[in-house]
Amino acid sequence: MPFKRSSGILLHPTSFPSRFGIGDLGDSAYRFIDFLELSGQKLWQVLPLGPTGYGNSPYMCFSAIAGNHLLISPDLLVKQDLLTESDFDSIPNFNDNFTDFEQVIPYKIEVLKVAYSRFKAIAPNIALTQEFTEFCEAQGIWLNDYALFMAIMETYNGQPWTTWEPAIAQRQPEAIRQHIETLQDRIGFHKFLQFQFFCQWAKLRGYANEKEILIIGDIPIYVAHNSADVWANPHIFELDPQTFEPALMAGVPPDYFSETGQLWGNPVYNWEELEKDDFRWWIGRFKSMLQYVDIIRVDHFRGFAAFWQIPAGEETAINGKWKLAPGQELFATLKDVLGNLPILAEDLGVITLEVEALRDEFEFPGMRILLFAFAGDTDNSYLPHHYVKNSLVYTGTHDNDTAVGWWKRASDHEKELLTEYVGVDEVKELHWLLIRLALGSVSDLAIIPLQDIFGLDNTARMNMPGTATGNWTWRYSSDQLLTSELSDRLRKLTQLYSRV
Repeated sequence: MPFKRSSGILLHPTSFPSRFGIGDLGDSAYRFIDFLELSGQKLWQVLPLGPTGYGNSPYMCFSAIAGNHLLISPDLLVKQDLLTESDFDSIPNFNDNFTDFEQVIPYKIEVLKVAYSRFKAIAPNIALTQEFTEFCEAQGIWLNDYALFMAIMETYNGQPWTTWEPAIAQRQPEAIRQHIETLQDRIGFHKFLQFQFFCQWAKLRGYANEKEILIIGDIPIYVAHNSADVWANPHIFELDPQTFEPALMAGVPPDYFSETGQLWGNPVYNWEELEKDDFRWWIGRFKSMLQYVDIIRVDHFRGFAAFWQIPAGEETAINGKWKLAPGQELFATLKDVLGNLPILAEDLGVITLEVEALRDEFEFPGMRILLFAFAGDTDNSYLPHHYVKNSLVYTGTHDNDTAVGWWKRASDHEKELLTEYVGVDEVKELHWLLIRLALGSVSDLAIIPLQDIFGLDNTARMNMPGTATGNWTWRYSSDQLLTSELSDRLRKLTQLYSRV
């Protein structure tokens, strides 16, 4: 699918300012969209929006489709008369610059429970009841599976589904019926949370689209083992038939980020099973995603050509092997069902001719990272003079350091090549220099992390690949940081390079 020449900003909603300790879909989200409009940006890229599990990673969610209830704005619930300002009297003293998930999660869950109790009390008398019922009916099986999964997991104090009683772990019909009956209120709570998330998100997306801003969502190729997806569909994953633990785990071999590779731990897919019903699960996943984003970034795209699988019991990703995947068949089927595919391919890592052929057959834009551009010589494919139009350039992604953080740690060779490449004797405002390179490149699409527009160092880094904890916490402290000076400067560059 061809994309217009444009640019945008990468920012996950958890990074918005908020008095509740974590960014949400309230007023700051709307002010950010206003900033996008003022600065001439047409794209807003987010990370996966699902309910996060281990390590609070958006790439390890309890569902591939559900929304993250921590993003629900309590302020917007006040406008529905589901909360009052007095409900916030005991709000903790949250840090404005990062999210302390251990502090945020219990507080926000309690606030959302108060809202749910009010919803149950007043809903029979208002139109919200019909909206909620229609939402639950429209979302169907995935919502039922997810709400039941979360309700059961709560009764097991958060323990993974493989530790549950065998009858319910194996989804035996009588066990399912009994749990639905006994956990009705918990199930209702999780359906309520999804209803609120998607209502708030739909309004925010509508606000962005009215300003001709498109939202880029993110589909991780793999799902978390401890998720409603694997519990409800064990046959499409490579699991041990006795324990239901992953028999083969996902990851990548040793690379730029790690000498021992990355062992993600997710179960890989049983592609033979997925092919039997023409990839029904994947089609449902893409259809659901396109209900609330405009463009989809496919994370770890190379895994659709061949993927690195690691036997159970390994502690690193070194002893894995490549296995072919039916990516061509999958995307051909998706195209037959959905028509043009608004897909961006995250084609980083060990990329082969087969991966490039799969990407190019469907005309998916691939990715270019400027922070990778100066480590080699002038043949480095990440240098802008090697780009093609049908591509997406970043200064860096959520997995990279910030531009300023990278520059502080860059080698002498990288610094020398960059100064020679841009023709300056001294680098000033490194972040704006890279922003200019990205916007001025031939790539049709350019995305800049907000941290780079602010010129922040590595303390604002979002994720350190290969580390399980301490990530995903960065926030900016105030809407006042989105100044007119910043928007004017960014708009001028955007206009200069014909991206408005």
